[in-house]
Amino acid sequence: MEFAVDFFSVGAKIRVRCLSIATLFVGPFFAIMQVLIVDDSKIALITLKGLLTENGYEVFTATNGEEGLAALERYPSCRVVISDWEMPEMNGIEFCKAVRAQDRPGYIYFLLLTSHGQVDEMVLGLSAGADDFVAKPYNPAEVLARLRAGERILALETRDVAIFALAKLAESRDNDTGAHLERVQYYCRALSRNLAAQEKFSNIIDSEYIRLIFQTSPLHDIGKVGIPDAILLKPGRLDPHEFEIMKSHTTIAADTLDAALAKFPGVAFLKMAKDIAETHHERYDGTGYPHGLKEGAIPLCGRIVAVADVYDALVSKRVYKDAFTHDSAQAIIEEGRGKHFDPNVVDAFLAVGDEFLDIRQRFVDV
Repeated sequence: MEFAVDFFSVGAKIRVRCLSIATLFVGPFFAIMQVLIVDDSKIALITLKGLLTENGYEVFTATNGEEGLAALERYPSCRVVISDWEMPEMNGIEFCKAVRAQDRPGYIYFLLLTSHGQVDEMVLGLSAGADDFVAKPYNPAEVLARLRAGERILALETRDVAIFALAKLAESRDNDTGAHLERVQYYCRALSRNLAAQEKFSNIIDSEYIRLIFQTSPLHDIGKVGIPDAILLKPGRLDPHEFEIMKSHTTIAADTLDAALAKFPGVAFLKMAKDIAETHHERYDGTGYPHGLKEGAIPLCGRIVAVADVYDALVSKRVYKDAFTHDSAQAIIEEGRGKHFDPNVVDAFLAVGDEFLDIRQRFVDV
C-alpha cells in the first residue's frame, strides 16, 4: 500500500510517496504473544498455562505480585498479564498499580481473575488500572475471547509507532537534530505531570492528556518536510525572506493535519497534533507566529511544547552554535516568563529541572 502527500511552501512543492508506515510495524503482533500469569495457586497456574500454550501463546508464570514485577523485567516483550486478585505479599490490585506506575515503553494489557462481582469492587479494579476481568471459575472460551480483545487493543499501538515514524521521516531531512524528538516527548510529559498536580489544571490535564501530548509532540516540526533544503539545511542565519519561508512549516503542518481531521473528525490525537504543530512558535505576549496568538488563546499543549522545544534547542550543539549549559538555558527560559512563555509552564519547568537533566542524559545525541 502506498500514499502520496503534497506539501506546499513558498517557491517549493514537494511530493512525498512512501509505503504506508502503519503496515511496516504490525509485524510484532503476528508474532507469538507472550502472556504472564500471576497466581499463588500452582494448580491454577498449570491449568491456565496449559490452556494458553495449546492456543499458541508463550506463557510465563509467577506466584505473587513481587515475582510478577520481576518477571516483567526479565521478559520486557511480554504485553499481557493475567493476575489473580487474591494473593499473598502483593495482591492483584497492588500489582496492577505497581505495573501502571512504571515507565514502560509499551502498554501492558492487564486482566484480573476474580470472584469479586460487586460494582464497587469492579470500580476498584478499574481504578487500579485493570483493563478487563474474568470471573472465577472461568470459562476457557471466555478467557481466550478476552485475550483476543486485548490483542486488538495492543495492536492500536502501531498507530503510535506510525506517528513517531512519520515524525522521524520529516526530521531525517535535518541531520543535526539527533534525539531531539525523544527528548521533547519526555520533557512534555514531565511538564504536563507537574501541571496536572496544580488545581488550576486538574480539570484539563489528566492521564489521557499526558499520554496524548507524549504521543503527538514529536509531530511539532513535521511541516518542515515542505521547506526547501537550501533553507532548512542552511548552516548560517536565515535572511528575512528565508525566515518567512521557514515559518510556514507551522501552517504546512496545520493544513495537512486539518485534512486528516476532515476525514476523521473527532480523533483526539489529530486535534492535539495540529494544535502543537501550528502553535508551538506562538509567544505568550502575542509576538510569535504564525497567528500572533496571545496567552490563553494559545492551546495549552502548544505552550508546553514551546518550553520543551526551546530548552532542547538551547542545550543541544548545532553547526552554528555550541550547547548551552542547563543553568544558562534555565536563565533564558526564566527571562522569557510572561513574554515568550506561559508563566505556569515556566514554573513547572523550574520544578522539574532535575528530570530534564536526567532526560538529557538518557537521550544523548550520537
